[in-house]
Amino acid sequence: MSRTNDIISRRKVLQLTGGSVSLAATTGLASAESSETVEVNVGYAAESGRRAAKREAKRVVREFASIDAVTVEVNRNALSGLRKRNDVRYAEENGRMHAIAQTLPWGVDRVDGDVAEAYGYTGSGADVAIIDTGIDSDHPDLVDNLGSGAYAVACSGSGCNYGWDDDNGHGTHCAGIAAAVDNSRGVVGVATNPTLHAVKVLDSRGGGSYSDIAAGIEYVADQGWDVASLSLGGGKSYTVEDAVEYAYSRGVLLVAAAGNSGPCSDCVGYPAAEPECIAVSATTSSDSLASFSSTGPEVELAAPGQDIYSTYVGGGYTSLDGTSMACPHVSGVGGLLMAEGYANTEARQRMRDTAEDVGLSSNEQGYGLVDAAAALGL
Repeated sequence: MSRTNDIISRRKVLQLTGGSVSLAATTGLASAESSETVEVNVGYAAESGRRAAKREAKRVVREFASIDAVTVEVNRNALSGLRKRNDVRYAEENGRMHAIAQTLPWGVDRVDGDVAEAYGYTGSGADVAIIDTGIDSDHPDLVDNLGSGAYAVACSGSGCNYGWDDDNGHGTHCAGIAAAVDNSRGVVGVATNPTLHAVKVLDSRGGGSYSDIAAGIEYVADQGWDVASLSLGGGKSYTVEDAVEYAYSRGVLLVAAAGNSGPCSDCVGYPAAEPECIAVSATTSSDSLASFSSTGPEVELAAPGQDIYSTYVGGGYTSLDGTSMACPHVSGVGGLLMAEGYANTEARQRMRDTAEDVGLSSNEQGYGLVDAAAALGL
């Protein structure tokens, strides 16, 4: 297992707020004076249109260097005349745009992650490992929570600052669900302040060998980290089973996606089907079972997994479906509990005891939908 143990220094991310202008126009000839002035953008088709706009201007606000437009302050009465001119393409009031504010994804809301934070529970002090395709080391919604990382499969491509950087997007998406920072932009995670660790065991196409995955699980256990989030799966592997048993015995809370083989019955994949792992099925915003979700007696908890908006590589955001998205909701709640001193077995039992029955069968929801607030006694 290659590794990078240097902690990424926490740093503030500058938010770039863009404003674009609406176009408001004034007439070339104002029929009557008005005491009300408005700021408008006038797009002109000919030089005569530009001159007409400037004639009406009480003040020229901006003349663009490369586009045929001018921003001017005019009497409101001038608008209709400017708009009627053949040499004026448009004349619209200079409106405003705003930065897109932080979104509370429906899944985080549904599991009451926002309620937990409102009461001061952020997961601070817990270590949550995303065993996946890596994590985007530059993502502004994740960078302040990122700690050391490791890789069994090195990141490939121009955007790799570390071997554990994400060259696929899947791991970054899962990381944001579990622990995106509450920073007034993008999204917010179930837990907002644990230390996130990227353990890259899947390549740029989203695949990894049993050996690589087992090595990643073993590494998490050896670091003494609290939660291992496993949004991956496949067939039975005895090597992965050995690693899971070892990690569980070392106090790691193991959370795994049940699989996307639905509609089906008794089809939970591995490692989720291992008894040491919390197998997580996926639900929709109406609390129904997602059509793709695997089900079976191994399912222990359900969590939101359809149309989940979260962080993505390149500093962006996107919506994805899958039990892969359900898994980190539970991992985030696990981080909240272990930050409060729960052992892995205690956190697991607490989530079982406080899960919400949403009316699905036990093979579909297990003990129910995970509930962060209830698990914390709120």
